[in-house]
Amino acid sequence: MKRVLLLLFFLPLFAIAQKQITLADIYKKGTFRGEMVFPDFGKQPAEKLNISAIKDADGKALTAVSDVVENKLKPGLHLIKTNQESIYRHSAKAFTYLYNSQSKALTKLNNEKVLHAQFSPAGDKIAYVMDNNLYLYDIAGGKTTAITTDGKWNHIINGNCDWVYEEEFSFTQAYQWSPQGNYLAYYRFDESKVKEYSFTEYDNLYNKEYRYKYPKAGDDNSKIEIHIYNVRTGKDVKAQFEQGDIYIPRIKWTAKDNELVVFWMNRHQNNLKLLLTNPDEGTARLLYEETNKYYIDINDDWQFLKDGSGYLFTGEMSGYNNIYLYSMDGKKKTNITNGKYDITDIIGVDEGAKLIYYTAAYPTALDRNVFVVDFAGKNNTLLTSGEGTHRAVFSDDYGRFYDYYSNINTPQKVSIVSITNKKGKISKKTEKVLSEGEKLQILAKEYNLGRAELVKVPNGKGDEINGWILKPANFDASKKYPVLFCNYGGPGSQQVANRYGAVSAWHQMLAQKGFIVAGFDNTGTGYRGEEFKKKTYLQLGKFEIEDQIAAAKWMGTLPYVDKNHIGHWGWSYGGFMSSLAITKGADVFSAAVAVAPVTNWRFYDNIYTERYMRTPQENPDGYDGNSPINFTDKIKGKYLIIHGTADDNVHFQNATQMVTALVKNNIPFESAYYPNKNHGISGMADNTTIHLWAQMSNWILQNLGNENTDKTVLK
Repeated sequence: MKRVLLLLFFLPLFAIAQKQITLADIYKKGTFRGEMVFPDFGKQPAEKLNISAIKDADGKALTAVSDVVENKLKPGLHLIKTNQESIYRHSAKAFTYLYNSQSKALTKLNNEKVLHAQFSPAGDKIAYVMDNNLYLYDIAGGKTTAITTDGKWNHIINGNCDWVYEEEFSFTQAYQWSPQGNYLAYYRFDESKVKEYSFTEYDNLYNKEYRYKYPKAGDDNSKIEIHIYNVRTGKDVKAQFEQGDIYIPRIKWTAKDNELVVFWMNRHQNNLKLLLTNPDEGTARLLYEETNKYYIDINDDWQFLKDGSGYLFTGEMSGYNNIYLYSMDGKKKTNITNGKYDITDIIGVDEGAKLIYYTAAYPTALDRNVFVVDFAGKNNTLLTSGEGTHRAVFSDDYGRFYDYYSNINTPQKVSIVSITNKKGKISKKTEKVLSEGEKLQILAKEYNLGRAELVKVPNGKGDEINGWILKPANFDASKKYPVLFCNYGGPGSQQVANRYGAVSAWHQMLAQKGFIVAGFDNTGTGYRGEEFKKKTYLQLGKFEIEDQIAAAKWMGTLPYVDKNHIGHWGWSYGGFMSSLAITKGADVFSAAVAVAPVTNWRFYDNIYTERYMRTPQENPDGYDGNSPINFTDKIKGKYLIIHGTADDNVHFQNATQMVTALVKNNIPFESAYYPNKNHGISGMADNTTIHLWAQMSNWILQNLGNENTDKTVLK
């Protein structure tokens, strides 16, 4: 009896002693960031510069240094970038200097900020972009040559991407050196006929308008040319390919200095051609062609072998993303892998041993494991194993790798693994464990973090959807808990993964407040094969929200769930989903927070939208039948919409049109708008990040919480 009484006495003290997660812990202090373990394979380290000792022409020390790039072939030469200025989400320009650590000479490439400064493969030249033109700087002679001169804002761009290519084809530097540096291949965008979009910047007495070219669904794109500049002769030729309504999502040089591969794609993005192009003439022959009844995803797994014999790539021709090896003459085509699981990336290729190292979503879509397979598609060997997520970083000789492993409840563990190849038989051995994630393990105990469960829920259409559920650490099955769904749900995405961090510190904070937090990957999400991913084709939002509703109904049957308090939170595509949840899902979702949501796909860019929906002219019902704007009259619950007024990606227009529909239907709502903030709505210096997360968190506590939740205001 005494023992029981003592336990009862100490339980409340333990509960009081449990640390409470704060917004400052998450977003200011970085309390829940894990240890960083960087690969070290004993390579020669880069030269360390004493930046503070480097003086400019006025004798002033360089400040706000953002990047230092060492010239691998010319010891002592470095590119130093300072005062970096973001342009869009991925692009930035900076003052750029060439520094010689031996002579201490510092040369500013230009008095203006430049983009994409890069040494040539021989290390004797630097290419860069400024004011939409491409330039070449000769290091020995100190001479700058303008490769192009017709660049003009909102008209012509050379060597840099237009807005939509940067965002949707995921690259910014639109030029490439040939392997030996004799040629520069570059994009020329003519965006003269692309419609201009503008938004107001509220930062002076009379404000100002920011204008840029943004092609919305169904509208004209930039006209694309690929040029090849001969560095020795100065000759510039244009690559020959079928013009019209097309995209060039990639260019890549083979291992040969005289072979450029131009990736050509039609506007529907269901026909891909690789054109092997002669850099001196611009003529091309067809190297590869692929068609798909839905669309083709572009990735960076394409690798041209150094011996010039062939190329590796991944594709979904089998119904899953697998690896293929084709010869350059097209006579030999090898299906390297043929699994009923998706390859997520090719990590590296050991051409000497004829081995390919890759990661796969295996044994389930939630997991990641590392494999090695030979060029014949045989001896496919697991280098890691078990459920959870492995990420590998290999040494240059592929003799060792760093294995970064975690699962949904276990912080990252880092090990060094050695590999032995004896006559084609691969074996591996763990040499050393470098980290067990001790810091995060201690924090999990100090804050008494909850443990997430991985679940599968039938969606009523023959599929099971993957999910995770996080209950409060002091969960009491006799209570009724409100539930918050956290969802993204877009094509090919994944939020439900068996890795640490899939359940965030913010989720844990809400669980401490008495919420059950859950995430479900609906139809259309990735790593479950092509069919599951592409079921949403031509009707984005339809199956996704049906799955979210099915999951919410399933949650509502659980005896410890307060089915009248189920909410939905999402950002960007997730904000689109939250807006559908409170409209089409009004009977099951009682509250929703939509951050920077798309509210009608007519408002979004054409490359992304048309890939999945075709144009509004071709598919008007697909656009309007799943737009939350058209279903605001169904809202019964509470709705918070948040947007940055300077969002160049998902325009503030999406929020204003949603609000217009809400007003028209006399639907009460709440809103928060962040002046001059882009799609990320962030900023520590001006307190935006803390304010935003406090705004959302407190709204959820007040509007979704019940008698069993802590509604103390967060700051």
